[in-house]
Amino acid sequence: MGRDVAKPQGGQSTASDLMIRPAFNSDGDAIGTLIAGVFAEYPGCVYDRAREFPELDAIADDFKSSDGRIWVAVDPDNRIFGCFGIKYDAQAKEAELHKVYLHRDNRGRGTAQKLMAKALAWLGQSHPDCVTVMLWTDTRFEAGHRFYEKCGFARTGESRILDDLSASSEYQFRFDFGTYQKALSF
Repeated sequence: MGRDVAKPQGGQSTASDLMIRPAFNSDGDAIGTLIAGVFAEYPGCVYDRAREFPELDAIADDFKSSDGRIWVAVDPDNRIFGCFGIKYDAQAKEAELHKVYLHRDNRGRGTAQKLMAKALAWLGQSHPDCVTVMLWTDTRFEAGHRFYEKCGFARTGESRILDDLSASSEYQFRFDFGTYQKALSF
């Protein structure tokens, strides 16, 4: 059973065809291919797995070691269309989203919302004391910014420049998870 990244042709999978499951360490190659495909959509985004994504060699273990999890959206052939990870800092009572990528042919179909819902449900069950969820996202990923805002995240006004091959500049977004959990308890 291969863990290939989705390469839709003609019969594209829809969000209803996809299953969300925990990622395994063996998914690293397919997640890497997905990320490389997303980076290729943006001028100046350089993907170099060996230099900048060594965690893909044991991706599930990487998230578990940071009190987190990562999920993938797969079709019936186990091809990966998306990934979504979250790590938790118990001392800060803050979670951070990582590795949020979706194959371009599957955007706008509800997959990202399902991945977000899975991650937030896991966070609420595993870390009910969490107060805030935050993320950093490349300034070029404007569709992602709109998605986060639609989900209730707000830009903080913070930005940073990374010392990476893409010379990335990122915006920070935050979400009040404590208020979200209280609203769910009604």
